[in-house]
Amino acid sequence: MTWLRHTPSDPDSPVSGPGLPEVRGPGRINRVLAAVRGFLRHGVALGIVPPAVLAMLFEISDDRHLPVEARGEDSTLNYVARPRHRLSEPETQVDRASDEEVIALLGACRSARDRFIVMAMSRAGLRRGELCGLRREDIHFVADASGLGCAMTGPHLHVRRRDNVNGAWAKSRRSRAVPVDDLVVLAHDTYSFERDRCRQARDCDFVLVNLFHPPLGMPMRPGAVNELLEGLSRRAGLDRLVHPHQLRHGFASNVLEAGGAVDEAQSLLGHAQVSSTQVYLHPSPERLRAAVERVAVSHTPAGERR
Repeated sequence: MTWLRHTPSDPDSPVSGPGLPEVRGPGRINRVLAAVRGFLRHGVALGIVPPAVLAMLFEISDDRHLPVEARGEDSTLNYVARPRHRLSEPETQVDRASDEEVIALLGACRSARDRFIVMAMSRAGLRRGELCGLRREDIHFVADASGLGCAMTGPHLHVRRRDNVNGAWAKSRRSRAVPVDDLVVLAHDTYSFERDRCRQARDCDFVLVNLFHPPLGMPMRPGAVNELLEGLSRRAGLDRLVHPHQLRHGFASNVLEAGGAVDEAQSLLGHAQVSSTQVYLHPSPERLRAAVERVAVSHTPAGERR
């Protein structure tokens, strides 16, 4: 654990160690340790690693200290293996872009394409790689897409993993359909007219293309999205530089705060594990205040309310 915390990945980096700045955080270290434990457990199962190694990795405990009611219907003694080597991970709030920041970014846009980029990430939750990898065949912004061979109703887009020349990459292997609202459709329609005025872009199958700088008509690279948002943040006079993932975080938080279920947010975001979605469940101070006030109102006698 000490080696993981302090040893740089780059062999040419200066030697580090305890007392110097850490190069890996608790979350990353725990993921590496979990992989090592899984590898060694597999080795024990195959008989190529001594079973005694497991005792070095896991602390064996049982449920005898629990109340009878907490043990369930099975009265047999249950053993639990807890990892010996694990760092405590501090619970942090998700760094999201606020609605005010999104509005400021939209106001700083100088083209329909840039407005569509901000809208697609803040109102559809797309990653920058997913956005830059969109093809025109993925856009189903119609009420009925059955004519396109798609059974999903209402305006939506499809996120698919492909090998793209611009380096864009969809993180999940599984394709997903993402419903979009009228504002995203309007932003895309306006951008389509702007795009059609660029003769070099007419034959490109990618949705997002270079319109103002060479190579004209070629697909945008994901790094250009970061550069765009940094420029928009400065032009809008924001106190910080907004990054693509903060727009996605804002979308996820808004879905849950609007009453969306965790499984709905998970599907919209394309998360393989629900634990990736649960980080957005942290309620804002405003929601906590509203929850307390709802309890006060619902438990106040009608006479006292008058």
